[in-house]
Amino acid sequence: MPLPAGFTGATRLPTFSRSSPRWCAPHRGRRVRRRLGAVAAALLLLVLSARPAAALDDPAARVRTHVLANGMTVLTLADPSTPAVSLQIWVKAGSRDETRYTGIAHLFEHMMFKGSTNLAAERHAQILETRGARVNAFTTNDVTAYFDDLPPDALPLAIDLEAERFANLDVSEKTLASERQVVLEERRLRTEDDPQGRMIEQLFALTFLAHPYRWPVIGWRSDVEAVDVAACRAFFDTYYAPNNLLMVIVGDFDEADALRRVEAGFGPLAPAPVIPRNPTQEPEQRGERRARVRFDVRAPIIAAAWHAPKAGDPDVPALDVLGELLSSGRSSRLYQRLVQRDALALAAAGGAWQLADAGLFYAYAAVRPDASADAAERALFDEIERMRSAEVGADELAKAKKQIEVGIVSGLTTAHGLASRFASETITYGRIRGLEERLAELEAVTAADVRRVASRYLAPEGRNVVRIERNGVMPAPGSAEARAR
Repeated sequence: MPLPAGFTGATRLPTFSRSSPRWCAPHRGRRVRRRLGAVAAALLLLVLSARPAAALDDPAARVRTHVLANGMTVLTLADPSTPAVSLQIWVKAGSRDETRYTGIAHLFEHMMFKGSTNLAAERHAQILETRGARVNAFTTNDVTAYFDDLPPDALPLAIDLEAERFANLDVSEKTLASERQVVLEERRLRTEDDPQGRMIEQLFALTFLAHPYRWPVIGWRSDVEAVDVAACRAFFDTYYAPNNLLMVIVGDFDEADALRRVEAGFGPLAPAPVIPRNPTQEPEQRGERRARVRFDVRAPIIAAAWHAPKAGDPDVPALDVLGELLSSGRSSRLYQRLVQRDALALAAAGGAWQLADAGLFYAYAAVRPDASADAAERALFDEIERMRSAEVGADELAKAKKQIEVGIVSGLTTAHGLASRFASETITYGRIRGLEERLAELEAVTAADVRRVASRYLAPEGRNVVRIERNGVMPAPGSAEARAR
């Protein structure tokens, strides 16, 4: 039962994040098989067989970078061994770029499917899906991304269709009114009527006092209800400009032909003279913060978050290992303690999550209906303290690192996975990190490193704790009923 968080539509946190914070509810679309063939399979086999990282043949080394005159960047990796192509366009704008109205970045994810000057609403996806494509999109705190995973012969059409909506999107009262209601219903289902959604919304608002990460990606209801067409057009003109876009094409395609089509479709777009970024920095936290949210739940849910470094920080690999030790599967420490041994929770997990400007380490427990929430919270934080006070054993550490290695490589066995990696890392780090580099950083993590980052970042005075509790009258502090709880 993963925590909800910053992707929309679904607002769900992954168990932990190793390279980019990506979790979302699909906008729409049909699945298309997109295996990458022998290269990816060989990568995974090398990791599983404990071959040295230097033996890996990293496809990233063959990525080519092209920059149009208007500033749009295009990354290409032509691989005839795969029977599919992934075309992705990443807009370097997420909820942190919102100023007057929250939720506008996610609103545009919806509006991009509502037609353009030469195309009716929903036709973009319908045309490609009839050719076997999977069309989808997601929004995060930092980016909004659109992708078409499709057969090779459909790529020229997909490029033309993408160029049409980026050049001629219908930003009108009609489309805004339609998608406003869709987003409000999404917010109701996934946040307002969902205990996990309520919990994560409160957790982020509690943890971030100043930074834009404090508001939900889907936006506050009042802002979504109030945003007007003028604000939408201004956001689109500024952040959907070509010099704020990154296109990635991976798979079996004719690179020269694809680039000609990209140039013809996107080359005439005018760049934005300025792309503003929110300058707010989060102040240092000085003491534990707590919040309680009343909801119609059978049993409480407890979540905690600590500030952690942003993506690219040298401590991130050790934090990833820490998250793996705490929450990866039935052998993980939180599951063994809270679910198996003490029977206090139905689920428990924790992990690291990095964004462009900041990071979080989180932990949670879904308390059993017949268990004490206070006891579950004590057990949760006791396991955190164990990580801070003692080093893990060699076998436990090696297992966690191997699980992360497999996760890194197995995520690259599709054209879509590779394209996502290239886009995410280019935006986050300004370059694509080599697999050898990533695996070497992971291999270098020691038990002392894990204890050090746990001690540094997971101190009690730096945590933010949210409880989702049953509706009803709360017992008076210090009463027998309260002590029993």
